[in-house]
Order: sequence, then C-alpha cells, then structure tokens
Amino acid sequence: MGLKVIGAGFGRTGTLSLKLALERLGFDKCYHMMEMPLVPHHVEQWRAAAVGQSVDWETLFVGYQAAVDWPSCNFWRQQLKVFPDAKVILTRRDPEQWYASVMQTIWLSSERGRMDLAAAEQRGEVESQSQDRIKMLYEVIWDGVFGGRMDEKQHVINCFERHNQEVINSVPHSKLLIIEPGDGWAPLCEFLQIDVPDADYPRINSKEDFQKRFLSSPGPNEKSR
Repeated sequence: MGLKVIGAGFGRTGTLSLKLALERLGFDKCYHMMEMPLVPHHVEQWRAAAVGQSVDWETLFVGYQAAVDWPSCNFWRQQLKVFPDAKVILTRRDPEQWYASVMQTIWLSSERGRMDLAAAEQRGEVESQSQDRIKMLYEVIWDGVFGGRMDEKQHVINCFERHNQEVINSVPHSKLLIIEPGDGWAPLCEFLQIDVPDADYPRINSKEDFQKRFLSSPGPNEKSR
C-alpha cells in the first residue's frame, strides 16, 4: 500500500488533529508519535535513522497510509524517495507560540521520562520499552534536531523555521500543502481531492489537553512503586 500522505511538520503544530482528520478522510491508519506504544519494535529503527543508518520504510509503514508528527517528520525526504506519489503536508504555526507549546508539553514530559530513566539505571533495572522510547526521543528530536539546546529559544525557533523552509523549497508546489491550526477541512480536502465531511474538523491535544493527560499522570517508574 505505502504512504499516500507524508507529514513534514514538527510536533505541536496540530499534528494529532491532522492524524484524526486524515483517518476520517480514509487514510487509515495514520502514523503519529501516539502510535509508538503500539509498535515498540519500531523504536530501534527510528534510533538507527537518527544516526543515518538505512531504514526499510516500506516495511516500517506496513498498514499505514499516512504519517505525521515526530519521529516521522524528520525523515520526509527519505520517505518521499520511497513513496514518490505521496503528497506532503507541512503543518506550521506561529514560531513563538510553537516554542512555548513545546516547552510546556512534550519537552517537560520527555525530561520527566529522562529523570525516571536515570533513576532506573541507578537502581540497576533492566531497560524497558518505555525507557527505549525516551532514548529515542532525545536521539531523534531533542539532540538530533535541536542539538540539546532546548533552553535557547532563538536557536530552537531557527531550527523550526529552517526545517519548514527546506520543505517549502524542496517539495514541488503541486505536491505540497501548508496548513496551520484553524484552517479546517477546506484546504485539506481540496488538496486531497476529497469531499468535505459532515463533521467538525478535529481540534484536540491543546496544551491544556496534553498537560491533563500526560503531565498530571505518574511517570513509568512512579507507577511501579
């Protein structure tokens, strides 16, 4: 089957809403970071991709028609080579708002996970799948994209804007859609040549939603105590 839609936008640009929207339009399933607990065997492949090793993208995406969000969005070029007929969607938002959202959600969650990982290693515990995922997050995103400099706001924003511009400069205009939160169904359905559904466009995973679902829950090591 292969990917029909490649999401090139970084996390916290409306990617989870886009995932649900694409699945509502028939692109089922759509890969997203939220899928990772369901496919723990993928973690090593993403870690390999982060250091430039070859990945069998056709095998990794078996059963998926679309992919958005991290870790997939980092490798949109490689995916487009393997799936040349796919269309590319770049989700983006105001850089200042994006940085604030990242720092108050997925970055805090990752840092908590890293602290849990360090505590588990001190106790000599065997590495778990959740700990593998934390390592992958840093290798693929926080260190891989931003060089471990998340507290340097302008540097992080520069990385964000450079990534977006590279997508815009590289993908043929006819194959690229740029959308931002709030754009709704119209541009997406026109781009994919699909009728607009008789339902509201998904709007989930706001900063408040994320914090309620993740940051208020106990970490993996706290659950076991």
